[in-house]
Amino acid sequence: MDEIKQIAERLRGLRDTLELTIEELSADCDISAEEYRQAETGDSDISVSMLQKIARKYNIALDALMFGEEPKMNSYFLTRAGKGVSVERTKVYKYQSLAAGFIHRDADPFIVTVEPTDAPMHYNSHDGQEFNYVLEGRMMLSINGKELILNEGDSLYFNSKLPHGMKALDGKTVRFLAVIM
Repeated sequence: MDEIKQIAERLRGLRDTLELTIEELSADCDISAEEYRQAETGDSDISVSMLQKIARKYNIALDALMFGEEPKMNSYFLTRAGKGVSVERTKVYKYQSLAAGFIHRDADPFIVTVEPTDAPMHYNSHDGQEFNYVLEGRMMLSINGKELILNEGDSLYFNSKLPHGMKALDGKTVRFLAVIM
């Protein structure tokens, strides 16, 4: 939860810097004021889709909100195995950025680790498109109410404006490559 608290602090800092009220920022980013207010407390999960909406609206790097680091490279950025900047949003979801140091990216690639849980599936939606490729394990991915089972080696490309969520299956951890565009 420390990482979530740090993201919440960065959100508050951004809003203060832009001299916006919660209502103004949430309206600008098409987020409910209550959802944004909850994010600023840092007491619960903050979705990547919310962070992406804010980053895109105010033309800042998603990494700055997620990891507190500004990208600097513009020719290439190498991420060694297991070395990407990561954030554990909850005990269930962990995101490892694969391009955190590359400035003005057109896509955000992550290795996402989802632990098995009995909790209800959390849904996201955000502008753009998304690509998921299962590296290990199996997951159920729900898109706009359609449930799809993805096995190791399966991939899916979809309109990320549609509500979507994922869940690890078989009581085992699932790892997948997610590219958000």
